[in-house]
Amino acid sequence: MNNYRELLKDKKKIVVKIGSSSITHEETGNINYKKLDKLVRILCDLKNRGKDVVLVSSGAIAVGRQAVGMKERTSVLAEKQACAAIGQCRLMMTYQKFFSEYNQIAAQVLLTKYTMMHDDSFINASNTFEELFKLGAIPVVNENDTVATYEIAYGDNDKLSALVSAMVGADLLILLSDIDGLFTDDPNINPEAEFIEIVDKIDDKYRDMAKDSNSKVGTGGMAAKLAAATIATDAGVDMVIANSRDIDVISRITDGENVGTLFLAHKVDGYNIQDYLE
Repeated sequence: MNNYRELLKDKKKIVVKIGSSSITHEETGNINYKKLDKLVRILCDLKNRGKDVVLVSSGAIAVGRQAVGMKERTSVLAEKQACAAIGQCRLMMTYQKFFSEYNQIAAQVLLTKYTMMHDDSFINASNTFEELFKLGAIPVVNENDTVATYEIAYGDNDKLSALVSAMVGADLLILLSDIDGLFTDDPNINPEAEFIEIVDKIDDKYRDMAKDSNSKVGTGGMAAKLAAATIATDAGVDMVIANSRDIDVISRITDGENVGTLFLAHKVDGYNIQDYLE
């Protein structure tokens, strides 16, 4: 166990995914600036340690909804996409401000399912990421909700973060959630649910444990996270699910501490990212 965790110290290309509920205040749905600042500071510190870093961040629709005074979620696609257009500007402006305070360059990358499905666009996106790494930038990735017709197709960006990890050849994906990791049952309902520290192979036993979350802001439940873990580990990427309650958990993971649930990579021969698109 500890040997696997120790290996996380040596990861060179790290993708961090954070969801809508993790960067907004539960009471209002507005941006949690204190948490966002801490997130950016930790990512910049990883960059200063010589790591390539990618941030996959949800939140555009939630932020846009608050900006226009829309208190409840809407099921109307056009309204969601309009909120995304407004919120993405506001969210990226905030990220840019924080990254610049730590002398770091941030770059916005918006992806759609089309990007993953078609070879030309996939290669172009891959080349863009590689050039951004060469330039020393930290890509901030989100689904392009403004034009995507597969609305929130990636499960609050859980699946997207795994696809991006495979695309850029990452060796670690840190998936931040509102839960400590994978349990044998929903710990909010069953007090006897047991925490699972490490998963060497995802099978039906683990998939049956997955329960959708009741988050008011995000859309990604544990089933989406297990789907992301399958994509990542099959691509040869270790993945950790951990609680975003304390953003310092990112540093603890990359320092080899035993936090969150670790899903071990097992590269699949002939891996084709398009096989994982629904």
